[in-house]
Amino acid sequence: MTESQQKLSTFPAFFRTTGRTVVVVGAGDEAFAKARLLLNTDARIVILAEEPEADFARFIADKGLVLVRVPFSKPAIADATLVFAATGHAAADRTIVAAARELHIPVNAVDQPDHCDFFTPALVNRAPVAVAIGTEGAGPVLAQMIRAQVDQILSPSLGRLASLANSYRQAVDRILPRGVTRRVFWRHFFQGAVADALNNGDTELARRAANTLLNSQGKAAGHVWLVGAGPGAEDLLTLRAQRVMMEADVIVFDALVPQAIVDMGRRDAERLSVGKRKGCHSKSQEEINDLLVELGKAGKRVVRLKSGDPLVYGRAGEEMAALRQAGVTYEVVPGITSAFAAAADFELPLTLRGVASSLVFTTGHDLTGAVLPDWARLAISGATVAVYMGRTVAASVAARLMDAGLPAETTVAVVENASRRDKRLLHGTLKDLPGLEHRDELSGPVMVIIGEAVAGANFEHSTPLAQRETVRDTAALGA
Repeated sequence: MTESQQKLSTFPAFFRTTGRTVVVVGAGDEAFAKARLLLNTDARIVILAEEPEADFARFIADKGLVLVRVPFSKPAIADATLVFAATGHAAADRTIVAAARELHIPVNAVDQPDHCDFFTPALVNRAPVAVAIGTEGAGPVLAQMIRAQVDQILSPSLGRLASLANSYRQAVDRILPRGVTRRVFWRHFFQGAVADALNNGDTELARRAANTLLNSQGKAAGHVWLVGAGPGAEDLLTLRAQRVMMEADVIVFDALVPQAIVDMGRRDAERLSVGKRKGCHSKSQEEINDLLVELGKAGKRVVRLKSGDPLVYGRAGEEMAALRQAGVTYEVVPGITSAFAAAADFELPLTLRGVASSLVFTTGHDLTGAVLPDWARLAISGATVAVYMGRTVAASVAARLMDAGLPAETTVAVVENASRRDKRLLHGTLKDLPGLEHRDELSGPVMVIIGEAVAGANFEHSTPLAQRETVRDTAALGA
């Protein structure tokens, strides 16, 4: 049977708890855990325990739960909608299970999946929204791990958004026709200005945005996010970037953004590649500006996905200016820039007390002319220099810095595909750097870091920059 054909042995469902009684039988940790879980609901929670442990007893009193200090019996659970057998003793729990089933009450026996009518999920609570993760009792720890990931992805204001939506439901049903118009309204409600206002804690603004949206028949204004995709590893994408990618109607992405990150966007979002790489420009920057404006004016929610951080060599300034001029709202979502990822790969301190107190980001393309750029002067004075797109300018960077007085033995770290599984690390000195231009096998983005602080890096997993030259010289001597 293929993975797509696998069937669940349980049917996920939600029990109504308002005005209902749920009984937990037990006095120790197992019962305590179930009571804490049940507090996510408005059920009447009854704890059946003759002598609950001290912490549990205080919890019961503090939370206003009902404590019944009698031994277990069938009549004691007769009014329950659900029963939890949580005594910590397998045989006693099975007795409770048998009694509950005789009364036709669904029952859960803690840590005994074969004796459970239902399983308690790992719960993400954004009341009235709830996400329940279950493994059919096979892997509770796995369920908790998934719960933690889902909890990070969902906005803390999601429950307030759902409650606000509920207050507008009757008005929407009265004003908007069924079908596409109503669906468009709700999509913009949950992903547009209303949600943004609640995320920022402004309920009054959210209500005004909802009223505007309702009066405009669901035709909301567009919005653009300039999003940093980070250096390439999917798990270095920020939580905010993940959230807005799931809200986007359109994802406009660069060539250096890995497909795996593009795929993290909403499944039905339109995806437009505007990739620009050296010698292969699919769209000019002006065309990209015009595209973002056009999409925004059409009412689209657009993610403009850029490698690294949009404000570091991402030409975000031109795009923001075009959007401002056109009256299209936008937001910048920062990303981890490649210099930081490259430094992390090398365990390299970009600043180091007593050695390097400043940091320079540059592309190294401003080395023409007789005047030394300001960043190069900083390098001479001890700053750490991170050179983006560093392979093609390696020779000119090295030559100008050495001519200006930076020692030829200054340590250099080179990273291709920083943060990714296929990253490649090389190290050497400033005098070795010109050879980088001839390393045609380095086809991914290359970051070069130069400075005295680089000597503190971990070179255990890197190879020498001068390795090829050394091998060639040895072969020549042998000849």
